[in-house]
Amino acid sequence: MPVRQCLLMLLIVCLFLIPAISSSQSDTTTPLFTHEDLWLMKRVGNPMPSPDGKWVLFSLTEPSYDEKDQRSDLWIVASDGKSKPRQITFSLAGEGGMAWSPDSRKIAFTAKREGDEVAQVYILNFAEGGEAMRFTNLSTGAGSPQWRPDGKAILFTSSVYPGGDNDSLNKKIAADRKARKYKARVYEGFPIRNWDRWLEDTKTHLFVQSLDEGAKAKDILAGTKLSNEPGYAGGSAIWSPDGSSIIFSATTKRHTAAYAEVNYHLWMMPATGGEPKQLTPDNGSYGNPAFSPDGKTLYCLFSPANNWVYNHTRIAKLTWPAVGQPAVLTEKFDRSVGSYAISPDNRTIYFLAEEAGHEKLFTIPASGGDVKLAFDMTAGVYTGLAIPEKTSNTMLFGKWESATSPAEIVAIDLKNKTHRFLTSFTTAKTKELNLPPLRHFWFTNKEGMRVHSMLVVPPGFDESKKYPLVVMVHGGPHNMWRDYFFLRWNYHLLATPGYVLLLTDYRGSTGYDEKFAQAIQGDPFVGPAADIHQGIDEALRLYKFLDSTKIAAMGASYGGHMVNWFQGTTDRFKCFVSHAGLINLESQWGTSDVIYHREVGSGGPVWEQGEVWRKQNPARYAANFKTPVLVSVGENDFRVPLNQSLEYWSYLQRLQVPSKLVVFPEENHWIMKGENSKFYYSELKDWLGKHLK
Repeated sequence: MPVRQCLLMLLIVCLFLIPAISSSQSDTTTPLFTHEDLWLMKRVGNPMPSPDGKWVLFSLTEPSYDEKDQRSDLWIVASDGKSKPRQITFSLAGEGGMAWSPDSRKIAFTAKREGDEVAQVYILNFAEGGEAMRFTNLSTGAGSPQWRPDGKAILFTSSVYPGGDNDSLNKKIAADRKARKYKARVYEGFPIRNWDRWLEDTKTHLFVQSLDEGAKAKDILAGTKLSNEPGYAGGSAIWSPDGSSIIFSATTKRHTAAYAEVNYHLWMMPATGGEPKQLTPDNGSYGNPAFSPDGKTLYCLFSPANNWVYNHTRIAKLTWPAVGQPAVLTEKFDRSVGSYAISPDNRTIYFLAEEAGHEKLFTIPASGGDVKLAFDMTAGVYTGLAIPEKTSNTMLFGKWESATSPAEIVAIDLKNKTHRFLTSFTTAKTKELNLPPLRHFWFTNKEGMRVHSMLVVPPGFDESKKYPLVVMVHGGPHNMWRDYFFLRWNYHLLATPGYVLLLTDYRGSTGYDEKFAQAIQGDPFVGPAADIHQGIDEALRLYKFLDSTKIAAMGASYGGHMVNWFQGTTDRFKCFVSHAGLINLESQWGTSDVIYHREVGSGGPVWEQGEVWRKQNPARYAANFKTPVLVSVGENDFRVPLNQSLEYWSYLQRLQVPSKLVVFPEENHWIMKGENSKFYYSELKDWLGKHLK
């Protein structure tokens, strides 16, 4: 070839390369989202404003891949936001259970510090400064401290042994058990496990300890008939307005969990000890008690008892001190209530509730009336709502986060219908990452129900390109996809390799009307699967950048159950990821830590072999298994036990289905250790990359 032609060809090649090189360079201006970015983001806890409204207390976790290097401390920030947050504890052990004294001068919290064998209550004099001083010294530990209204005593909880009516007896029982030459767990009733631990025979008791020098803690439940009930289990507790009694939630029916719904009630007992009295009727579950600032009304959360596995949580109130029948305030509000708080003037209740991917702020008059949306929102969720009691005007605090912004403490501005950030620990980093916001769309399913979905596009998204679609199925099933910065399966980290994620709230999801959430009862897979398939079809119709030939599905917990259902009922997916998913309804019922609601949801006990047990069990469709699947599980998962994944693995291996099994010996239902999480995300990336290319 002549030299002139060679130079011309070289020039043409260079001209073609210039746009490609420029494009590549522009893509590198935004750093890719990595697991380190996700895991090492600082994590703020719920806000706790001082009663006078001047300060907001919160915990801050500084994560590390090595657990011994991870720390959590208490921080404080001025409620007006005019000064930066500052750290007020500096110990290696993390703090929890924080509570302000009524005069806003002291802070009680729990911690396991040097010299402590178990967590104890500590008191920090915030007004005067100095080191926190240990307040309790019980061999069984202490948790959930609550100041008496006069600030002169603290209520807290501790788990004691049967017959351990004082600390000396508890120490002796613990020593005798430690000296045993055999190791065995013995049970005579259900449940025997919870989440990731075997249940012990200890019970949560209430203790009161004066701040007087030399005062000792008193177990006010010791010797009571209630605490000696075989099914007794305790919940949250608060002081009465005058400090003379304690109100707490508890059940006496936990031992019936194998064959009946277990409901909690509110109880009242003298702060000096005595037999508790039940305050609420046997028509549902009552918990999370709180008094109005004037002490005339006791509020709580209520969920009715009926034939439905799922019911919305409602706000109820009881007059005080003359307690009558509870009045349900939010009965006509067709959403489930989350956290709530009462205004200082006692006139308004503010609460949070899920709605179509968000968690929004609502109000209702304390005397009853219509629920109103405080203001609408198009991004993110609020959590941890709190209102200081002793202010002249209402001040609201919470956490706000979205899929593109990790949680930060905010002051909620009702007048301007927005919020003001009091912390900004993650702001600079997330701005660097430039993560795309979520997209929302709705469709109507074949039964006439409106179904909501969200779409996640990858960083550097180009509308003109084609992208594989990863369908994610949320767990629960009574849950919803939220516009938040998810740690376990972070949307943007999963999308970063170049995938679009589809998040559909199938029937059974929360954040919608009660009937929508209840529609899954008696139909655990067929109906919800139809919603997800229709969501895929609608996404393909709306978004031309989706590649209909490259679709995967992944899910955990109930999401894993659904993925396993897809395995036997459809061939539209290129591959699956199933984490902590059941494969056999029958063996899952028999080995999980909770069983009765599964029986109710399936229309009867397993031995009656009703239609759900026979027709909506993934294992019965094993002859159709053929789609490649990554199966993962934690060995300490007692909710969807290891046997489910092993049983599924046996089917896959017998049928020679391309598959991979990943077992985490130290994890429970979720993968929460830093290095394990990093490895798991790499496995997900490799698996999806292999099958979606």
